[in-house]
Amino acid sequence: MSRSLKCITPVDGSVYVERPLASLAEAAAALSRARAAQQAWRQVGVSDRQGLLSRAVDAFIADGSDIAREISWQMGRPVSQAPGEVRGFEERARYMIEIAPQSLGAIDAGPKEGFTRFVRRDPLGVVFIIAPWNYPYLTAVNSVVPALMAGNAVLLKHSAQTPLCAERFAAAFQSAGLPEGLFQYLHLGHREALALIETDGVDFVAFTGSVPAGHAVQAAAAKRFIGVGLELGGKDPAYVRADANLEHTVENVVDGAFFNSGQSCCGIERVYVHEAIYDAFVEGAAKLVNRYRLGNPLDEGTTLGPMVKAQAADFVRGQIADALKAGAKAVIDPAKFEADDPGSPYLAPQILLNVDHTMRVMTEESFGPVVGIMKVRSDDEAVALMNDSEFGLTASIWTRDEKAALDIGDRVATGTWFMNRADYLDPALAWTGVKDSGRGCTLSRLGYEQLTRPKSFHLKVKI
Repeated sequence: MSRSLKCITPVDGSVYVERPLASLAEAAAALSRARAAQQAWRQVGVSDRQGLLSRAVDAFIADGSDIAREISWQMGRPVSQAPGEVRGFEERARYMIEIAPQSLGAIDAGPKEGFTRFVRRDPLGVVFIIAPWNYPYLTAVNSVVPALMAGNAVLLKHSAQTPLCAERFAAAFQSAGLPEGLFQYLHLGHREALALIETDGVDFVAFTGSVPAGHAVQAAAAKRFIGVGLELGGKDPAYVRADANLEHTVENVVDGAFFNSGQSCCGIERVYVHEAIYDAFVEGAAKLVNRYRLGNPLDEGTTLGPMVKAQAADFVRGQIADALKAGAKAVIDPAKFEADDPGSPYLAPQILLNVDHTMRVMTEESFGPVVGIMKVRSDDEAVALMNDSEFGLTASIWTRDEKAALDIGDRVATGTWFMNRADYLDPALAWTGVKDSGRGCTLSRLGYEQLTRPKSFHLKVKI
């Protein structure tokens, strides 16, 4: 019996997209095509790859307005904000294409009398990418473009919530003239995806998603000794020091916590504020959050859209309810947000005070429009609280003192340390995490290392 994928839009609960799910036989056939295409692609020069992929980016950007609107329909981000993902896609793609020659060039081992010695970076083969719905292009592009630039073939499984994103990638590559079979997408169920990982011919898996799913991916990959890159989310902290620029900090911390309805892997989920400016910070944050407009994401005036599913919103409602029962104080009145109804994906934003680390909302990933704020007395106390987490994707400090920011950053267990900003990926820097936030890295020159293998050449030229 054939099965289908159904994307239920959070906008109105209707079926927005329906596609047949691929069988294991169809997945195996796609893998076979990918392996054949990759053997020819690895012989194509890096400069020629750059030209092809640059044309693909051009084709993608040309459809940017339609792509942005599809994002809103598939996962609920307001149409006023969705175009930013298209711009971010272009920034990352073009940067990784630009740096490919120096990132993939041979490594000279230095002079040695009578010998020529160097290390080449060989492509792995076929890279299987499993992408999430929350930033469907920004997460996928981190691996898709550099994998192809490195000489690999790519199979992409996108989230069931954002199937059109995989198809948009394919359309752009086809328009650019990418060789047939080199990039393919598969609409797959979870069982079939894990089975594909265990299939001989997949050489690397790049996965973005939950911690339990990451364990399943790693277990499947371990059966064949293939590499994996895992980005598994976070509970990212912000520390507001007494010397912070208050106006700038309030505006950007609030945005870092509530943009995309809080559904950001590197969004701010907990805030620690020095006691000297705690009251002023809370007052400013409350005023700003109360100006949000929760509603239909297709409305240009909406600044806060629905969460991706009603179940996700109810999960956050549960965290908030538990915290309130344990003594937390809600700053925002949900009644001011008329679209917020129990059992609905439309969830009002919330700021919680009187919280601590015994509460789920301060330790468990929320992935929704809620943030807890705690008062601290010192840098040491802030560092201890920031490190008290199973996650370590990003963390931020808000201060005018760069030296203090560097010193404190050295003590915080995180993949990226921000000063006076948050929730942004600079493609020139490695995107990575520690603890349950995952392993491996994407972006920057280092991102090419996990998509290639070193091959040493040791030539004795004088005998």
